[in-house]
Amino acid sequence: MVDFSGFEHIVRSGESLSTFTGLRFGGTCEYFAEPTSQAELIELVKVCSAQEVSIRVLGGGSNLIVCSDVVPGIVIHLSAAAFSNIEVAGNTLKAGGGAALVQLVSTAAREGLEGLEQLAGIPGTVGGAVRTNAGTNSGDIGQRTTSVTVLTRGGDLQTRGRDELRFSYRKSSLNDLVVLEAEFDLQPADANEITRKMQTLWIVNKGQQPQGRERSLCMFQDHGGIKAASLIEQAGLKGFKQGGVMISDSHANYMIVGEGATCADAVALLTHIQAEVDSQLGVSIQKQIEVW
Repeated sequence: MVDFSGFEHIVRSGESLSTFTGLRFGGTCEYFAEPTSQAELIELVKVCSAQEVSIRVLGGGSNLIVCSDVVPGIVIHLSAAAFSNIEVAGNTLKAGGGAALVQLVSTAAREGLEGLEQLAGIPGTVGGAVRTNAGTNSGDIGQRTTSVTVLTRGGDLQTRGRDELRFSYRKSSLNDLVVLEAEFDLQPADANEITRKMQTLWIVNKGQQPQGRERSLCMFQDHGGIKAASLIEQAGLKGFKQGGVMISDSHANYMIVGEGATCADAVALLTHIQAEVDSQLGVSIQKQIEVW
């Protein structure tokens, strides 16, 4: 039995994770915590580390599928306001890892700071965006990231400067437990013009996604400059159904979730796509969905 003495007010057991994910299905977790401050988070991580409790950090859940009936260890959700502050100092924007990416982008536009508008419409948190180097054809977040403060699995705070950070397509060198804060170097510009550009990019980005009320999720990373959607379509999989999920008819890199869909359906679809694209085209495509 894990001793969470002193953390009873934030730790609970058997929490359902389905409401925290974009597709709205999944199991429960052994323990679940929502720290109210950075200090509380650090102490909780140290307690878990000392007792060898596995830790998973839950951000926006926009690219997460929970398949386990019970996720072992503790899931920490950075939902408190202490993790979502956004500050402006000159041309620098500083944001907590738990801040919504959409809020970061809109703050930059409102303050007349250019460089993040290409991220308009991308879901998730700042921490998740930096860790995965979120972006579009117009650019990614790593191009503007100058420093990142992380929390290690042992509970230590560390800051990584630009010379210590490595960003590539949908990847970064950050493999620490939590991205607590990130700083971005932007360029001054007319706020109205940035907003117009942001709105245009948002329309373009949204126009490439399935429309309607169905739940949907982008599945795979592009491969060597070739769109994953193009590879999936070339493999003749557009519209393919697996149980309660299917590949979108309008954008082949999106999974559409219907009534009665299960996590097993989703994973089976992902596996089938990878196998068919590899078999028919000789290309190994990588998921951009995290599966617990």
